[in-house]
Amino acid sequence: MTVLSKTMLTRLRRDYRRAYGLEALLCSDNGRVRDGDRPQPLRNLAVCCRARLHAVRESTRWGDPFIFFLAPGLLSWVVPLVDGETECGGLSGGEVRLDDDAADLTPSVNFLVSGGATRRDALAFVEAAPAWPQPRAREAADYLFKTFYAMSGWTPRLLNRRRENALQQRQIAEEIHARKHSSRAGYPLEEERLLLSLIRVGDRAGARRMLNTMLAAIFLYSPRPAVIRARVIELMGYLVRAAVEDSPLLEPLLERQHRWMEQVLATEDFEALCVVVRDALDDFIDNIFRQGYERTNPKVRNALEYIAAHFAEDLRLEDVARHVELSTFRIAHMVKDYTGRTILQHVKRLRIEKARRLIEETSLSCTEIAFEVGFSDQSFFTRLFREMTGSTPGRYRRERRRVARQVRP
Repeated sequence: MTVLSKTMLTRLRRDYRRAYGLEALLCSDNGRVRDGDRPQPLRNLAVCCRARLHAVRESTRWGDPFIFFLAPGLLSWVVPLVDGETECGGLSGGEVRLDDDAADLTPSVNFLVSGGATRRDALAFVEAAPAWPQPRAREAADYLFKTFYAMSGWTPRLLNRRRENALQQRQIAEEIHARKHSSRAGYPLEEERLLLSLIRVGDRAGARRMLNTMLAAIFLYSPRPAVIRARVIELMGYLVRAAVEDSPLLEPLLERQHRWMEQVLATEDFEALCVVVRDALDDFIDNIFRQGYERTNPKVRNALEYIAAHFAEDLRLEDVARHVELSTFRIAHMVKDYTGRTILQHVKRLRIEKARRLIEETSLSCTEIAFEVGFSDQSFFTRLFREMTGSTPGRYRRERRRVARQVRP
C-alpha cells in the first residue's frame, strides 16, 4: 500500500483551502472520510458513504474527478488516488450548494435527517456549505486532481489508461451515431489515407481521432467480431505495407505486425480490440520515427515536425526550407517523394483535422476557428472542410452536438 506523506497532505489541504475555501479529506475504500482524529458524523452517514464510495469507484473507472450529489442540492466530488497501478482510495473535495437552489435547504436537510442525522445538525451542515455555480465545482475538482498529482509525484498509469479508453469509446460511439444518420457508408478509404498522412507528420492525437473514426466505420460495416478483426488486420497490413514502401529500413515493422495481429486475434470484445489497436498505432508511430525518419532522412523528418508545429500560422515554403537549410525546390520535392503528398497538402489536412477538433470541443464560432487554424478566407475554409469531411463546418457542429446529447449519459 502506498503511503502518503503527512507533510504533503497538509500542504495540499492548505493550498486547496486557500484557493476554494473548502476542506480536502482522505476517503477510504468504504466511502468514509477522515480528518485526523476529528469526527465527521454528518459526512460519514451511511447514505453519504454509499454515494461517496460509488463516486470513488466511478472516478477510478473513468480516470477523472467525479462530481456527484451527496444529498439533493448538495454537490460534492472526489479525486481518485492511484499510484502506478495501485488504487489507494480517493480525496473528497468538500460540499457546496448549487446557487440555483441555494435558498431552499429543505430537501438537503430532510435527506440527511432520513439518513440518521438530527435536524439541527443537518441544518447547520447544509448552511455551512457555500453556494456555487455548477461549473465552479468542476474547476475545483480539476484543480484538486492536478495539484495532488503535482505535489505527490505519483504517476497514475492506471488512470491515464482508463481515461484514454473512455475517450476512445466516446469518440467511437459518437462517430457510429453520426454515421447512422448521414449518407456516409462503406469502408472509409479516404480516412485510411488521411490516417497514414497524420502518422507521417507525427500528429498522434489526430491519428488517434482518425483511427476511432475508422473503427466506427468498421463496426458499422459488420458488428461481427470475426469480420471486425479481419478488417483491423487488413488496416494494419496497409499501414505497414505503405511504411515499408517508403523505406526498406522499416522492414522490422513486419515482425511487429505479427505480434499486433496475435493480440487482435486474442481479443474477446470490441472495446478490448479498440485498446489493442490504439496501442499498436502508438507503437507504429514511434517506430516510424525511430527506425524511419530519424535514420533515413532527417531533413524530411525535421520538415514534417516543423509543419506540424506551425501549420496554423502563415506558413510559407520558404519558412520550411530555411528551417531545414535546403532550397525550396529541394525540400518540396523531398517531402513529396518521401510522403506522397506536397507540403501544402500536409498543411491543409492538419488544419482541417484541427478545425474538426475545435468544432467538437470548443464553443468558438466557425469564423473564429477558420482564423485559429490558419485560414484568412472563411469561404475557402468552408469549401475545403466540405471537400475533406463531406459536411460544412456549421452542419458538422450541429450533427456532433445532436449526437453528443443522444450518446452521453
